[in-house]
Amino acid sequence: MIKKIKASTSEKLIFIFILILGLFTLTSFLLLKNKCLFVKNYDPEKINFKNPANVAILNVGCGNVIIELLPDIAPNHVNRIKELAREGFYDGVPFHRVIEGFMAQTGDGENRNGTGGSTKPDLKNEFGDTPHLRGTVSMARTADPDSANSQFFICFAEAPHLDGQYTVFGQVVEGMEFVDKIKRGEPGSGSVDDPDEMITVRVISDL
Repeated sequence: MIKKIKASTSEKLIFIFILILGLFTLTSFLLLKNKCLFVKNYDPEKINFKNPANVAILNVGCGNVIIELLPDIAPNHVNRIKELAREGFYDGVPFHRVIEGFMAQTGDGENRNGTGGSTKPDLKNEFGDTPHLRGTVSMARTADPDSANSQFFICFAEAPHLDGQYTVFGQVVEGMEFVDKIKRGEPGSGSVDDPDEMITVRVISDL
């Protein structure tokens, strides 16, 4: 006859502690492996836009980032972004430079590392007094103020030192939480190993 052994109170508490620790470890692992858990996506079909022809939608993996384009401020840059989006130029393009607390840069569909652009001519600047705030979308350029082509960046926070120096052409109106989840780069340079990508970029009126 096999005797039934009763666990002591301390043994029960140890077992419960180990069980809770195991669940916590598993949950933490899943969150680290999938940064997109517990986030709400935005369905563009359920949002009313005043002018869908001037709204872009970036799918960045975790969800949709919806950007209001600003043709009254930067008409030529807005036209360039829409033109490249309609050509599929931005699809699969990485966020090659991402600096914590500053911005996430993308748009190099040529070399995918920040050294290229598109085959289209560079644009004359459309600098203005629109400030760089959290969610502001602005064109990247070289030291030449008239060298913007296809690359752009999204600000994580206010960046007043950029005001009047870079062409602002859009503002994130929904999905900034997805921008916040973009993989960060090395401190200083912002260079990203195995970077996140823009899966697709579309103009809302084309959907």
